[in-house]
Amino acid sequence: MLVVAKVLLVIVSVVLVAVILLQSGRSAGLGAITGGGNESGASRRGKGTDPMLAKATSIAAIVFFIVTIWIAWIVTH
Repeated sequence: MLVVAKVLLVIVSVVLVAVILLQSGRSAGLGAITGGGNESGASRRGKGTDPMLAKATSIAAIVFFIVTIWIAWIVTH
């Protein structure tokens, strides 16, 4: 049972990292630090795959925490 939980945790971790890396940044990169960034970054909301990736990130994070707590419970019992 512990091996299954650990494998599931690795899979969820890889999915979580991948989903986070697929999201577009909230700033304009290095140019935003010096003031040369795009000031209308808020107008991008709701376009493309960003809402879907945000929901997938939330779901993957919740599953990650549940599996982590499950592993802790298995180890202590």
